[in-house]
Amino acid sequence: MKSGVRLALIPLVVLTLTGCQTLRDWFSTDNDLLPPAELIEFEASIGFSEKWSVDAGEGLDERLSATLPFLSDGEIWIGDHEGLITAVDADTGRILHQYETGMPLSAGPAVYDDLVLFGNFDGELVALDRRSGNERWRAKLSSELLSYPLLHDGIVVARCIDGRTFGFDRADGARLWIYDRSIPLLTLRGNSDPLARGGQVFIGYDDGSVVSLDVADGALNWEQRVGIPEGRSELDRLADIDGPMAIVGTDLYVATYAGRTAALAIESGRILWVEDLASFSGLSLQRTSLAAVDGEDAVHLIDRRNGTTLWSDDRLMRREVTRPVFLQDYLAVIDFEGYLHAYDLESGEFAGREQILDEGPASAPLVVGDTLYVLAVDGTLSAWTLRR
Repeated sequence: MKSGVRLALIPLVVLTLTGCQTLRDWFSTDNDLLPPAELIEFEASIGFSEKWSVDAGEGLDERLSATLPFLSDGEIWIGDHEGLITAVDADTGRILHQYETGMPLSAGPAVYDDLVLFGNFDGELVALDRRSGNERWRAKLSSELLSYPLLHDGIVVARCIDGRTFGFDRADGARLWIYDRSIPLLTLRGNSDPLARGGQVFIGYDDGSVVSLDVADGALNWEQRVGIPEGRSELDRLADIDGPMAIVGTDLYVATYAGRTAALAIESGRILWVEDLASFSGLSLQRTSLAAVDGEDAVHLIDRRNGTTLWSDDRLMRREVTRPVFLQDYLAVIDFEGYLHAYDLESGEFAGREQILDEGPASAPLVVGDTLYVLAVDGTLSAWTLRR
């Protein structure tokens, strides 16, 4: 099954794309659809070696929950659609913990200190004890959680699919505040993960706006519209911020489906620069570079200081590639056939390619140091290193 993008009518999920369809597929006729780009031949300068592989549960089902690999203190944490949570030693692949929750995960697990946080499809936020797996507390949400819960300054922040964001006490799950924001009728199914810095939490919304909230009480500090919904239909006006945002210093970076990628000042929300680039999978960042893939699967490398495009590549068009991730001196993506592609960061030319899965992965790879961690749709977690 290929990775996919789904649409939802909020507050009721009425219209969705299945996991084997993309946004392009759903709104095109057979005559309009172009095939995925064929892979070109090139002389590879690097390869990839599998360090280890482990069965970490049953993977994803058709609901495409936000159960992604999460790194904490040298451990990779994974959840599956049946409610199994697994902790794996990042270096050896040895399974350290497995907890049967009996609750299909919609998001998480996110691990902070002694807490394991996740959302379930009953609209609940659940906290487990990290070492025992015992439930510490459970809090009711207003809808599904499809982004990572966030812990900052002793408060757990959870952003729900209906636009509401909650703040809970980390100790007992008592609700401290709620921020309610309306969202468009038609949206992509998914949410960007909240980001926090210096007592502020930053939320990307489905209308293309970013808001800054005070973590202590949920008060609005500022809001800024990045993506501008345009067009005659609800579909034309899709402007979602669905993928990861990034913070460096005092700057916040965000990509929208409406065709705008921007840098904002985190203290005021002022736009520092805007680039015409649409993406629903979000951004990756390394030093002075941002990487993103657009709606047609062209890969872009951008100078984060001014928004200048350093290079773009369209040779993987319509191959449903993941969000690009930085791996040493390379930029890596995985396509719907399980091919791992590596670009040379300087030139934008292909440096390596290897088929590491039988189909597309469950999520973008997770990079830790010189190791690439890949979660397959069936729940297999594998670690890969560069081979020169």
